[in-house]
Amino acid sequence: MSQASLSPTNDSKMNTATATGTRLDDPANGVTRRAAAGEDAGLMKENEQLNGNSTALATQSTATTPEKVKRSFRSKKYRHVEAIHSESQPSCLSHDTTETPSFLGFRNLMVIVLVVGNLRLYGVLICIGCHDFRKTDLQIGLFLYFLIPCHLLLAYLIELVAAHSARNSLFPPSKKSPSGTSSPTEAQLSKFQSTWTLIWIAHAINVTICLALTTYIVYYHVHHPLIGTLSEIHAIIVWLKTASYAFTNRDLRHAYLHPVSGELDALPALYSQCPYPHNITFSNLVYFWFAPTLIYQPVYPRTAKIRWVFVGKRLGEVICLSVFIWFCSAQYATPVLVNSLDKIASLDYFSIIERLLKLSTISLVIWLAGFFALFQSFLNALAEVTRFGDRSFYEAWWNSEGLGMYWRTWNKPVYQFFRRHVYSPMRSRGYTHKIASFAVFFLSAVLHELLVGIPTHNIIGVAFLGMFLQLPLIQITQPLEKRKSSSGKLLGNTIFWVSFTIFGQPFAALMYFYAWQAKYGSVSRQQQYQSVQAVCPAPY
Repeated sequence: MSQASLSPTNDSKMNTATATGTRLDDPANGVTRRAAAGEDAGLMKENEQLNGNSTALATQSTATTPEKVKRSFRSKKYRHVEAIHSESQPSCLSHDTTETPSFLGFRNLMVIVLVVGNLRLYGVLICIGCHDFRKTDLQIGLFLYFLIPCHLLLAYLIELVAAHSARNSLFPPSKKSPSGTSSPTEAQLSKFQSTWTLIWIAHAINVTICLALTTYIVYYHVHHPLIGTLSEIHAIIVWLKTASYAFTNRDLRHAYLHPVSGELDALPALYSQCPYPHNITFSNLVYFWFAPTLIYQPVYPRTAKIRWVFVGKRLGEVICLSVFIWFCSAQYATPVLVNSLDKIASLDYFSIIERLLKLSTISLVIWLAGFFALFQSFLNALAEVTRFGDRSFYEAWWNSEGLGMYWRTWNKPVYQFFRRHVYSPMRSRGYTHKIASFAVFFLSAVLHELLVGIPTHNIIGVAFLGMFLQLPLIQITQPLEKRKSSSGKLLGNTIFWVSFTIFGQPFAALMYFYAWQAKYGSVSRQQQYQSVQAVCPAPY
């Protein structure tokens, strides 16, 4: 290839560019403008280089790809032709975005504005010595802390007896039943059912005594609500874990006794690592007790090792967030609640609504901090220590398009318990979706009332109704969850947040705080003072 053959090509390109009104040295084409004096010298130098390398180009033309040419061209000097807008994508905060951004900065800003603004308006309102931690409350709380897990030990003893009975009554695989198969006969099924009835009654008595005894002691002998709440939630956790322990071992025992009927093959493959009755051991029970789940399994997915630095960070978050919750409660929530007492007593509805709206902000901040401290920090630290692998304790509930999605995603351990041991068994027995959901929310409402009403010594039914009335709200927002449009999702999420932040927790907190003050606090003392004034004669 000669210079004569290349020059016309270059000239033709230049002529074509000039004819079309486009200049090669135009900045819009990504080529920098060269000086007029050195333009001809540059062209001559370029032609000489092309002439000297013509042979090499001819032999390497087949090996050179357009992509290599592009990379070589780009690496020499920066060109202003990079495609910044190369694909269609939504804004970060748009409804149709595919990735949810992190709002950590907004959270930090919210805390800073809340703290600085309220300190400027109200000053420091914290009273460290105002907490009424009685010595008897601490002693009873410590006693209940060690007593409550003993009922889980009793559940282990019950299952140990049941496993021993199952070993003795195991149908020999070498022999067939009178029906000619290895499946259970009517007599065997009847015997299994009668045995399970006795086991079920023993478990029911055990967990009922646990919850009833704790409830009685907390209601009548523990004054401080915090200690009472910790003791009550401890008893409820044991109640739920014992129920899961009993139901799961019941099905494992049935599959163990009648393996050919298909139940043994239907068990998860993970369970083969510890088959029944080898799982009925004290160490297996202890691991289930400390594992961050309410669902019993003989085997769980496990991590390879414990990251102690990770544990230290999570525990540090628990401590810092606990201090933050205490600070917000004493500095912001308590003054609003105290200022609401006279409005509730006089039934000033407009002022009550105003206090409720004011309380909704700080109650939401406290609830979010508590959620992060429990589900993200504490449960992850506990899972790391126990090497518990499945750490999906929650999902993106803040993007819920309805109340039904919120209850399925914000507290997955409780949701998984009710679905596995209440909802799904009822559905498999022919109950409708509405009846099974009714049973789930009714049981959950009872437990919520025990958790809130017993420690505050006021069974007023607000927590029960607040949970039970979620059913009609779920039915209202359920059509919005099925809509694929962004407007439907936005409306459903808005309804969820309004019902959650205003008509949910703030109202319940206001009612129970007033009931507490009416029984033990300033409202009670004011009523006693007014009654004394009414009895005492006026001075002459």
